[in-house]
Amino acid sequence: MRVERIRLRNFKCYGDADLSLHHGVTVVHGVNGSGKSTLLEAVFFALYGSKALDDRTLDDVITTGEEEAEVELAFTHDGGDYRIERHLKLRGDRATTTKCVLETGTETVEGARDVRREVTELLRMDADAFVNCAYVRQGEVNKLIHASPSDRQDMIDDLLQLGALEEYRERASDARLGVKTVLDGQREVRENLREQVETKEDKDLHERLNGLESKHTEVTEQIEHYESQRDEAERTLETAEDVLERHEETREEMADLAEEIEALRSTITETEGEREDLKERIRVRREECEEYEDERAAVLSELEVGASLELELDVGVDVDVNLERETETDSDPTTDLDPTTSNETVEELIDRLEAQDEALREGLEELRLAIQEHTGEVTRLRERAEELESEAERKRADADELAETLAEDESTIEEREATVEELAEKIETRRSEFDDAPVAFGEAADHREELANEREELRSELADVSATIDATTASIEEGEELLEAGKCPECGQPVEDSPHVDVLAERREELADFEERQEELQAELEIVAERLERAEELCEAEREVEQLETNRENVEQLLAEKRETLSQRREQRDDLRQRAEDLEADAEEKRADADEIETTADERRSELGEINGARSGLKETLGQLRRVSELATEIESLESDIEADRERRANKAELNDERRNRLSDKRERKRELEDEFDEDRIEQARSERENAAEYIEQVEAELETLRDRRTNLQNAIGAVENELEELETLRERLEDVDARCSDLESLYEEAETLQATYGDLRTELRQRNVETLERLLNETFDLVYQNDSYASIDLDGEYRLTVYQKDGEPLEPEQLSGGERALFNLSLRCAIYRLLAEGVEGTAPMPPLILDEPTVFLDSGHVTQLVSLVESMRDLGVEQIVVVSHDEELVGAADDLVRVEKDSTSNRSRLERGEPPEATLLASD
Repeated sequence: MRVERIRLRNFKCYGDADLSLHHGVTVVHGVNGSGKSTLLEAVFFALYGSKALDDRTLDDVITTGEEEAEVELAFTHDGGDYRIERHLKLRGDRATTTKCVLETGTETVEGARDVRREVTELLRMDADAFVNCAYVRQGEVNKLIHASPSDRQDMIDDLLQLGALEEYRERASDARLGVKTVLDGQREVRENLREQVETKEDKDLHERLNGLESKHTEVTEQIEHYESQRDEAERTLETAEDVLERHEETREEMADLAEEIEALRSTITETEGEREDLKERIRVRREECEEYEDERAAVLSELEVGASLELELDVGVDVDVNLERETETDSDPTTDLDPTTSNETVEELIDRLEAQDEALREGLEELRLAIQEHTGEVTRLRERAEELESEAERKRADADELAETLAEDESTIEEREATVEELAEKIETRRSEFDDAPVAFGEAADHREELANEREELRSELADVSATIDATTASIEEGEELLEAGKCPECGQPVEDSPHVDVLAERREELADFEERQEELQAELEIVAERLERAEELCEAEREVEQLETNRENVEQLLAEKRETLSQRREQRDDLRQRAEDLEADAEEKRADADEIETTADERRSELGEINGARSGLKETLGQLRRVSELATEIESLESDIEADRERRANKAELNDERRNRLSDKRERKRELEDEFDEDRIEQARSERENAAEYIEQVEAELETLRDRRTNLQNAIGAVENELEELETLRERLEDVDARCSDLESLYEEAETLQATYGDLRTELRQRNVETLERLLNETFDLVYQNDSYASIDLDGEYRLTVYQKDGEPLEPEQLSGGERALFNLSLRCAIYRLLAEGVEGTAPMPPLILDEPTVFLDSGHVTQLVSLVESMRDLGVEQIVVVSHDEELVGAADDLVRVEKDSTSNRSRLERGEPPEATLLASD
C-alpha cells in the first residue's frame, strides 16, 4: 500500500489541507503543537474510522467552531487504485458520520462498518494490528518491548494470521466431539434395531401366513356355495311374489271399478238435482229483475228526467246553480226512450254534474290553500318582526361592550408606549459599556474566539514545554546517576565517554531555558484568561442588547397593532348602532304587512262558505242519478246471470249423458275381471313364498358367521404381512445405520487428525516465524549498533527477548537505557514489518511504515542511529516511509519534506512542501 494523497477540511487544527505523498522517505517537519501528528491521525482515521480514535469521540476531530468535517484518502494497493471519503456533521451536541464511501475501481462500498470491514480484508489487518505493525504512534515507541511475552505473542500471531490456525484447531476439536456424540447415538440405535430384527425372526412369520391363507380359501368356498343357494331361493321368492302381487292388483281393480260405478251413479243423480236447482234460480232472478225495473221507473219519475240542468261556475268568486224546467216535449228523455237509451242519457248527465262538482271542489281547494298561505305568511311575518327586534337589542348590547373595550385599549396603548421608552433607556445603558472596551459593539464574539484560540495555543505550547522538561529532567537524573556511580550499573562499563554524561551541562542549560519559558507561558495564560473573562462580559452585554432590541421591536409592533385595532373597533361600534336602528324599522314594516294579509284571508273564508252551499244541492241530485245507473247495471247483471244458468243447465244434461256411457263400460270390465280370478294358483304361490323366505333367513345367518370368520382371517393375514414388512424395513434401517456408523468412525478419525494437524502447523509456523524474526531483528539491530557493546538478540518460541553483550552477559530489554530501549523497540517494529512484508509478498503489499515523533526519548547519538535505521529500511525495499519529527538530523535524511506551520491568528495549521537539505545543496552546486 502507498498513500498517494490526503485531503482535509475542518479536521482538528486544519481548515483546508491537501497533501500528496511520494515514494521513499517523507519527513513531516515543524515545531511542537503545529499539527504534524494530526496528518498521520487523519490517515489512520480515514482507514478505520472511529476505531482509530481510542477513547475519543467523533466530536473531537471536528475543528472548534465548525459543524462539518471531511477526510479524503487516495492510495494504491496491490496494483489497484482506491479512494476513501468520510464526512462528519454536528447534530446538536453530537457528531455523526453523514458519508463514508470506499471506491475500489470496480465497486463502491458505503457505510462506516462496511468500509472498515473492506479495509481490514484488503490490508489483512484491523486497527490494532495496524498500530502494532506499521504505525508507531507518539509515546508508544516502547509498547512492544514493555508488553508481556504472551501479549507480544498474541500481537505477532495476529499480525501473521496464526490465530486463525488456533481457531481452525478449535473448530476441528468441536467437530470431533460432535461426531463422537452422533456416533454414540447411532451405535445405540444400531443395537436396538438388531434386537428388534431378532425378535421378529423368532416368530416364523412366513409359516403362519401360509396357514392363514389356506383357512381363508376354505371359508371363501363355503360362502360362495351358500350364496348360490340363496340366489336360487330369492328367484323363487320373487316369482311367487309376482303372482301374489298380480292377484292383489286384480282384486284392487275390481274393488276400484265397483267404487267408480257407484260414484258415477251418485254423480248422475246429483247432477240432475243441480239442474232442478238452476231452473228454480232462473225463476227467482227473473222476479228480481222485474222489481229493479219498477224502482228505476219510480226514481226517474221523481227526478223529472226531462228537466234541463244548467250550471254556471266562477271559481273562487261566485257560484250559481239554476234548475229550469223546459216545456218542449222533445226535450223529455222519458217519453220516447227505452231503458237502455234512457240509461245512457243518465250517465251523460252524471258525468256533466260530476264535472261541475269537480270544478267547485277545485275552487274550494284553491280557496283553502290561499287561506293557509295567508295564515302562514301572517305568522312568518310576525315571527320575523320579533326576530328583528331581538337582533336589534343584541346589536345595541354588542356596541355597548365595544365601547367598554375601546376604553381598555386606550389604557393599554399608554402602558406600551411607556414600556418602549424604558427599553430604549436600558439599551443605551448596556451599549455604553463598550465606550472603554477594547473592541467595538458587535465584535465581542470574534474577540472572544481569538482569545480562546490564543489560550489553546498557549496551553498546547505549555504542555509541549512541560513534556520536554520532564524528559530533560529524566535524562539529567539518569546521567547524574551514571556519573555518580562511575560505571553503568547494568552493563558495568565506564561512563566517562557515555553520551548520557557528555551532554549533562547542555541538558541543564536547556532545562533552565525550558523552565523560564514555562513561567512566561503561565504568566501569558493568566493575562489571556483575564482578557477572556472581560470578553465574555462584553458578549453577554451584546446578547442582552440584542434581546432588549428584539423586545422593543415586539412591543412597538404590538403597539401598532393595538392602535389599528382601536380604529377598527370604533367603526364596528358605529356600524352596530346603525344596524340596530335599521332592524327596528324592518320589524315595523313586517307587522304592517301581516295585518294586510290577515284581512285578505278573512275575505277568502267568506267565499269558501258560498261554494260549500252550492256543492250540497248538487251532491243530492248526483246521488239520485247514480241510483238510477246502479239499478240499470243490476238489471243487466241479472239478465246475464239468467242466461248463464240456462247454459250451465244444458251443459249438465250433456255431462250426464257422457257419465251414463262410462258407467256401462265399467260394468262390462268388472264382469271380465271376475271371470279371470283363480284361487288355486294363488294358494300355491303363497306356499312357495313362505318356504323361500324361511330358507333365505337361515342361510343369511350362516353367511354372516362365515363372513366374520373370513374377516378375522384377513385381519390376521394383514397383521402378519405388516410384521413381515416391518422386519424388512428394520433390516434395511440396520444396514443404513451400519453404514452410517462406519462413515462416522472414519469422519471422527479425520477430525482427530485435522485437529492435530492444525496444532502442529501452528507450532511449526510459529517456530519458523520466530527464527525468521530473530534473524531480521539481529540484522536490523546490527545496522544500528554495529560497533557498540551488544553482540546479538535472542527470541525464544514464547517471544521472550534477551539482549547479549559482547562479553556474553544476557540483559532484559528493560535494562537498557531509555534511548537504547526506544531504538531497540524501533528495530523490533522494523523487523516485524519486514517479516510481514516477506510473508505476504506477491499477495498484499504492506502499508507505509509510519513513525510519529520517534526521537522523543533519544539523545543526539541515538538519533543518528535512528537515521541509519530509516535509511536501511528504505534500502531493504520499504516502498514508503513517513516520519513526523522536528529533529533536523531526520530532516536531512528525507527524500521529500513537508513543513507544517500554525497561524497564530486563526489557530489553523497549513502545509508547505519543502526541499530536503541534500536537494538544496545539489541545486546550489
